[in-house]
Amino acid sequence: MRSPRFDYTPSNRLRFILRGGSPHRATEWTDLPGRPLKDQLAEIVQEVDPRGEAADRQRPADLERAQQQRVRWEAAKRQAKTEYAEAYRVQHLEAQHAAWRRAADLVEYISALRLHAVNLPTGPARDEAETWIAWAESHVQRLNPLNGSPLLPEIPEPRDEDLKPIMHGWSPYGPDY
Repeated sequence: MRSPRFDYTPSNRLRFILRGGSPHRATEWTDLPGRPLKDQLAEIVQEVDPRGEAADRQRPADLERAQQQRVRWEAAKRQAKTEYAEAYRVQHLEAQHAAWRRAADLVEYISALRLHAVNLPTGPARDEAETWIAWAESHVQRLNPLNGSPLLPEIPEPRDEDLKPIMHGWSPYGPDY
């Protein structure tokens, strides 16, 4: 069974808990009937001073560690952006290939349509077929990526959510997340 974190009925006792740093003697002092907390103040102060001094000595190392972590995180984020750009280019290339393949299939189909339209008797049915073929050819022209100049795609700025799967254990939001 766990003890409650707070007393719901006042106990008329005060407790002092010192957290953080490296404990030297104690971390908790309680106001007891035989030993009131005011008599323990010197002991509390003697515990606070060494912890403060230890924290002051540790601070430069902590700052250096945090700086090194930030540098590693920034390198990981740059690498993730590079990987994102490469994946985006591959995706763009595959989409162009699919569009080109679809256009090539449609060109073949339009050729079959043209052969069929030639055998139709002159009249409204043939005129409609030729109109349909002309529209289909213009559509294939727009669809085929080879009808424009092939350019390297412009890579959009990745969102943090885009980078999350490729950050190799780091958070895209920062080194401390």
